[in-house]
Amino acid sequence: MARRDLSGAVDFTVLERMTGGEDSITDEVLGLFTQQAAMWSPLLDVREEGWRDGVHTIRGAAAGIGADALAQACQTAEAADKSEAPPLLERVRDQLEIALGDVAAYRHELMLRGLRS
Repeated sequence: MARRDLSGAVDFTVLERMTGGEDSITDEVLGLFTQQAAMWSPLLDVREEGWRDGVHTIRGAAAGIGADALAQACQTAEAADKSEAPPLLERVRDQLEIALGDVAAYRHELMLRGLRS
């Protein structure tokens, strides 16, 4: 997996601007995003008491790294009534999976870049 595997789900220039282009900081932030996703994704189910909290947290993390489609899916799900939320949460899960794939490919590229220098 490398940069060529990116789907475009994450605009990494957003993150790079925030981190000043420092690869180590960028990698750290992406690692935190991955941890947040693992921690909060089990709540992406209306049967879970904190499903809105999970969506809200993932939304903020997504916006911070430039995963706009994921952030938008989260915003839509967060605003929905509980009865309307299941398919919207499925969309959040799908967008999260795509974003995590991009994050993994980008982190791999960062690791390779570090080996070259």
